[in-house]
Amino acid sequence: MKRTVNVALGAAMSLLVLGTNASLAPAFAQEPVTVGGAPMFANKNIIENAVNSKDHTTLVAAVKAAGLVDTLMGPGPFTVFAPTNAAFGKLPTGTVDTLLKPEQKAKLTAVLTYHVVPGNLTGAQLMADAKAGGSKATLKTVQGETLKVAMAGGKLEVIDAKGGKSTVTIPDVKQSNGVIHVVDTVLMPK
Repeated sequence: MKRTVNVALGAAMSLLVLGTNASLAPAFAQEPVTVGGAPMFANKNIIENAVNSKDHTTLVAAVKAAGLVDTLMGPGPFTVFAPTNAAFGKLPTGTVDTLLKPEQKAKLTAVLTYHVVPGNLTGAQLMADAKAGGSKATLKTVQGETLKVAMAGGKLEVIDAKGGKSTVTIPDVKQSNGVIHVVDTVLMPK
């Protein structure tokens, strides 16, 4: 019996030392959520995960152009409502190209930081906050303005300052420095 325990313990230690992949991970480990065809690992930060999502290449380019990479790699925690490429595609023609110009950096930064809320707010917490707030909860963004979250058809909906609505399509993508909620529409500040 002692030999069996020692062998099992040795194998477990080898996996820890050598690293594991998802197929070898212990049963209690959380499986990574797949976003844009790539696994999002809870032990990586927002940027380390986002750069692998083929659905977030526009967002990553915008974060780089705004100089926010180091911030979103920081300790946080941050709750990020992450628009997909298709969400950016809903904007009027030329909007993204204009925002990516160096002279538009302040405006781009304002739009991007409007998608970030301090803290680690899970979907369950956002739903509870909305319920406690009489169907809507108000969140203060890093940009300084507010967003509202509400339940709509069993899903979380985020409402911007102009009344635009974005649905959370993939909630609770855990990161080492917060959580990402994938959204289908770009949120716009005033």
